[in-house]
Amino acid sequence: MASAAIIIVAALLRFLYLTRKPLHHDEGVNGFFLTRLVREGVYRYDPSNYHGPTLYYLALPLVKLFGLNTWAIRATTALFGVFMVWLALRLKNRVGEIGALAAAALIAVSPGAVFYARYFIHETLFVFFTLGAVVAFLRFAETKLNAYLYLAAASSAMLFATKETAFITAGVLLIALILALIFPRLLGSKSENGLATAALKGKRRELLWPSITALIIFIALAILFYSSFFTNPRGVTDALESFKIWSRTGRTDHVKPFWTYLIWLAQEEAPSLALGIAGSTFILWRRRDPLAWFTLFWACGIFLAYSLIPYKTPWLTLNIIIPLALLGGFALEEIWRLRAPLAIAILIVAPLISLYQSVALNFYHYDDESYPYVYVHTQRDIFRLVDEIARQASRLGTGKRTSIAVLSPDYWPLPWYLRDYERVGYYGRTTLTADQMLIISPAQERELPTSFKSNYERAGEYVLRPGVELILYVARHHQSARRSTIP
Repeated sequence: MASAAIIIVAALLRFLYLTRKPLHHDEGVNGFFLTRLVREGVYRYDPSNYHGPTLYYLALPLVKLFGLNTWAIRATTALFGVFMVWLALRLKNRVGEIGALAAAALIAVSPGAVFYARYFIHETLFVFFTLGAVVAFLRFAETKLNAYLYLAAASSAMLFATKETAFITAGVLLIALILALIFPRLLGSKSENGLATAALKGKRRELLWPSITALIIFIALAILFYSSFFTNPRGVTDALESFKIWSRTGRTDHVKPFWTYLIWLAQEEAPSLALGIAGSTFILWRRRDPLAWFTLFWACGIFLAYSLIPYKTPWLTLNIIIPLALLGGFALEEIWRLRAPLAIAILIVAPLISLYQSVALNFYHYDDESYPYVYVHTQRDIFRLVDEIARQASRLGTGKRTSIAVLSPDYWPLPWYLRDYERVGYYGRTTLTADQMLIISPAQERELPTSFKSNYERAGEYVLRPGVELILYVARHHQSARRSTIP
């Protein structure tokens, strides 16, 4: 009953009013790639600017069912966000029933986990596959069933096919595994719970072919997605190139201080942070289960890895939130054993605090930059712009065949919202056109000749995101339509 309630709450938070928040810049870019895949059957992995291909292909089923719209694309990541909560509940045999419920509840109502599950970006899928690989590997260690080893390999492949930062996660998990197997032995524990794997206990011959099969599954899935299902073989080599490119941008873009993630967690994930610290303390004090040590090293390792890298964005915090919630689960399990009433009180109060923050962020302040997760986000004013374009197109009598010239260099996610207009040109610079509508920046408004602007009527000014404004001009008389261009 408690597990079902947690899943229902997680689903409601991720699916309710899913289209209320305007698309972020990155969502607009991802939406553009998906639109091309749906309408033209074309996707080519680009290592220089964008992440892996899984997001687009995994979004296809819901888009086929519900159409190419904002709800359908975000429902993909929202669904994986719910699956992530379900995965946490699968750990009850290792964390304990109360611990698993606590961890799942913290993830279910986490402001960050909810916020980015309602984003059409790669991060929720990335963290789901991370947790999926961990859970599958644990099940393999417990049951010795090769099917779980193959699931772990498949999840790992999807992790690498989702985002190039997989090498950071893989490195952290591998180090955490090694340390988790060593520490209990150093402390004199005879327990072989949790991560005592078949690899350490079984015969090498028995593991040889399953390991080879798992490796084949990993390679095959990675090739399948990066090659766009064998239609773009170069995508496989480009995937290797992406690691070199990311290692460079990781030092130069979005540079922030070392303690940035800790500050963001303290602001938005205080219950998980506090319980995670408590869980770490319990593990250091009395836990001898390798899984507990693994989770501690995973949380500390991923925090240090992303904090040491100068590149920092709020959605990367999700990588820290998940192991932190699992540590919180260990804390609640220990408190339950020591004092059950206190554990119940914390289990109720902590998620309620996060639930309040989550509702405030995701349903009311989703474009308020005073919240750390709201990062250069599109303002809701964009809906006024899109509605005005539709109104003016109707007035002109040209509807979706209205020709629109987007001259502003800043325009994402407009290509998503204007995807059904047949004649849209994205110039990104000041130029004289004969289009029926112009979308320009304030600086371009001053640059355009008065004689040119006299052919148009100024229809309104709109905030795209903080510091970026767009101005809509509409032709006074019917003008010829121009051919569309790719943004």
